[in-house]
Amino acid sequence: MTRKTSAEGERRQESAERLARPLIRLAILVGLGTSYVGQAGDYHEIEDRTLMGILRALGFDRFDDESIERSIKSVLDSRHSRLLAPTVLHTVGREDRVVVNTGILQIPQASITLENGQPYKASLLPGPGDGSLAYDLDGRFVSTASIIVPADLPMGYHTLHVTVGERTQDATLISAPASFGRVEDLKESQLWGWATQLYSIRSRGSWGIGDFEDLRLMLSQAKAKTGADFLQLNPVHAAEPVPPLTPSPYLPASRSFVNFCYIRPEAVEEYASLDEQTRQEIARLHESVAGLNEDPKLLNRDAMWGAKMRALWLLFKAPRSQARQAGFDRYKALHGQELDAYASWCLCYDKWGSPKPASMGWERTMCLESPEVEGLRRKFPSTYEFYKWMTWVAYEQLEGAQGAALESGMKIGILSDMAVGVHPAGADVWGHPDRFARGVSVGAPPDHFNQQGQDWSQPPLNPLSLGETGYQAYRDLIHGMVSCAGALRIDHILGLFRLWWIPQGMGAKEGAYVYYDSEMLLGILAIEATRAKALIVGEDLGVVPDYVADSLKRHGILGCCVEWFERSGDHFNPPSSWRTCALASVNTHDMPPAAGYLKYEHVKIREGLGLLAESDGQFRADAVAEHNQMLTMLMDQGFLDPRTPDDEDGNIQQIVEAQYRALTASPCMLLAVSLVDGVGEDRAQNQPGTNNEYPNWRIPMADDHGQVVLADEVFDRPRVQSLARVMQEGLGR
Repeated sequence: MTRKTSAEGERRQESAERLARPLIRLAILVGLGTSYVGQAGDYHEIEDRTLMGILRALGFDRFDDESIERSIKSVLDSRHSRLLAPTVLHTVGREDRVVVNTGILQIPQASITLENGQPYKASLLPGPGDGSLAYDLDGRFVSTASIIVPADLPMGYHTLHVTVGERTQDATLISAPASFGRVEDLKESQLWGWATQLYSIRSRGSWGIGDFEDLRLMLSQAKAKTGADFLQLNPVHAAEPVPPLTPSPYLPASRSFVNFCYIRPEAVEEYASLDEQTRQEIARLHESVAGLNEDPKLLNRDAMWGAKMRALWLLFKAPRSQARQAGFDRYKALHGQELDAYASWCLCYDKWGSPKPASMGWERTMCLESPEVEGLRRKFPSTYEFYKWMTWVAYEQLEGAQGAALESGMKIGILSDMAVGVHPAGADVWGHPDRFARGVSVGAPPDHFNQQGQDWSQPPLNPLSLGETGYQAYRDLIHGMVSCAGALRIDHILGLFRLWWIPQGMGAKEGAYVYYDSEMLLGILAIEATRAKALIVGEDLGVVPDYVADSLKRHGILGCCVEWFERSGDHFNPPSSWRTCALASVNTHDMPPAAGYLKYEHVKIREGLGLLAESDGQFRADAVAEHNQMLTMLMDQGFLDPRTPDDEDGNIQQIVEAQYRALTASPCMLLAVSLVDGVGEDRAQNQPGTNNEYPNWRIPMADDHGQVVLADEVFDRPRVQSLARVMQEGLGR
C-alpha cells in the first residue's frame, strides 16, 4: 500500500543538477519540500540554510556532502531493517496491501488483533512486493512482499502482527472509512448558523468574559428566536492556570483539554449544596468583576480569572456526592498521563512562575518525571487535584451546552474550532517534548493579505514521531474535540498535508514546507467523525495545491468559501458558482466585521502599524477597487438596490444584509453569519502579524453605537432579527 504525500509536482521545475545534490536528496527523503509555488503562481526554491535549519529540527546535525550521504544511508537502512512501517492505513470496503520487507524468497505471515482485543477471524494472505529493487542492507539483500488486508476489516484502530522467518513485528493498523458520511445528510438542504468569539459576548451573569453558561443560553435562543442550526466558536483549548493569560485562542497551552476559564461557577453542581457563607463569598467575588461585563472597550481576562479561580477553589473544596466523585474518577482514569502532564504543568506554573523563554527555568531544566516536579505534587496534592477537577468541570459544562443545543432542535449545535498548534512553552510541549520538532516554528509564506509572511511561534508536531507512535496523540485530540460538538472546523487544514516550518532566528519568508501523511491524518478524522456523527470543516483558504483540494473533496470534508475572497481577476464570482461542499461566510476572524471592512478598517490598521510591503497609497487604492467590485457584484446579481451606494455611510446595514443575501444564493451546505455583523460592530477582532501592537482577541462585542451587547438580549435585537430574516427568506424558510 503506497501512498504519496510529497509535492512531486512542485519539484518538476527544479533542475536535475539541483535534485542530485546530497542536501536536496536528504530533504526530500524525510518529507521536506525543497521548492514551492506561491499564491500568485510564483516559483521559489528553498535556500540551503533553511533546509539545514529544518533538518536539524528533524535530528540531523552535519551537512558536508560526506556526512549527508551517511545520513541518507542511515535513513534508508532504518526503513529497510523494519519488517513494516510502524503505522499503516487501510480503507474500509477496499482490499489493501501492506508492504513488508523480507529476505529473498521469504513469505510473510500475519494476523490482526482488533481494537476490542478480539482476534480478526479472516485469514491474511501474502501478496507481491511493491516492485522496488532489492536493497543491500550491510551485505544482506532485502526484498519486498506484502500482506493483503481484506475489504471487510471493520473501522477502528487495530494491531497488525507480521512474522517473517524468526522475526515478528507489530504495527498500528488504522482502518478508516473512505469519507465522512454526515456530508450526505446535507446534500438535500442547507443549514445556517451564527459565528462568534465566545469570550467576547457576556451576559449579566458572566464574570467578565463569555462562558459556557452563556454558550448554553445563546445556543438555545439562537434556535428558538432565529432558527439557526449551529453556533460556530473560537477554539476553547486549555490555557494558563494563573494570570497573565494569553489572549489568543489560537495559541493554547494544550489542545487536549478545555479552557477552564470558561467555567461558570454558579453552574457547577456542587454550588446548589453550598452553605450560605460560602455562597455569599462567591457572590462577593462575582460582584468584584461584574462591572467588567459592561466595558465596551477591552476585555480583562486577568481580573476575571483572579476572582473566578478563588470561587472555583471554594467549590472544589465542597463535598461531592458519591456519583459525582465516581464521574471525576472516571475522567481521570480515561485521560491518564495526558491529564497528569497538564495538571503538573499547571502546578509548576502556579508555584514556580510562568515559563521564561530567555532563561533556564523549570520548563527547560525539569520534566514530568523530574524529582523536583514529583516533590511539588506531593507538597501540594490538593492544588494538583484542583487543576484536574477544573479540567473535568470545563468539559462537563461544554458537553452540557452541546446537549442543550440538540434538545433545542439544532441539527448541529456547536461548531468547534481546532487551532493549528500550541504555545511553545505550554503544557503539551513540556509534558510531551518527543511529539514536537524543536528549533522551528510554524507559520505561513507571504500572501496578498500578509505580505511579510507569518510566524505563529508554534512548534510543529514531528511527523516522524507521529508515525512511530501510531498517531496516538492526534487520535486522542480529535476524539476529544468531536465528543462535545456537532461539527469541527480545523484551522489551516493544509497543515494535515504540509506545514510551513521556520527555523529559529530566521524570518517568516525564510521557511519551507514539511509534508505529513495526509491520508493517515484524514483517516483518523474519518473514524472519529463517523463515530461522533460530526461534520468536519477544513479552513482551506490561501495557497491550496490541487492535490489538497482533490483529497479534501474525496474525503467529504467541507471547505470554506469567504465572500470577499471569491473572485477572479478584477471581479467577484457570483455566489451561484461557489462550491457545494463548503462552509460559506462573508468574512473571517482575521478580518474586520462586514461594517468595518466596508469602512476600510483593515486598511487603517495596516497603515497605522506599518504592515504593508507596498506603499500605503497602493494598498488603499486596491482596497477601494475591491470595495467597488463587491458592490458591483451585489447590484448585478440583484442583491443590492443600485441606489444604495449613493449613500454608503447611511446604508451600511443594507449593504451588509445584501452580502448575506448573496450568501444564501450559494450552493454551500453550511452558511455562517457573524454575530458581530448582526449587531453592527466594526472593530477587528484580530490583525494577523501583530501581537500587542493591536489588542488582538480582547475586543468585547458592541453595537454600531459602541454600546455593549449582552448574550441575554442579543437575539432580540432588531438588527439581529433583520439579518436572521435575510437568511430564513433566502433559504425559503
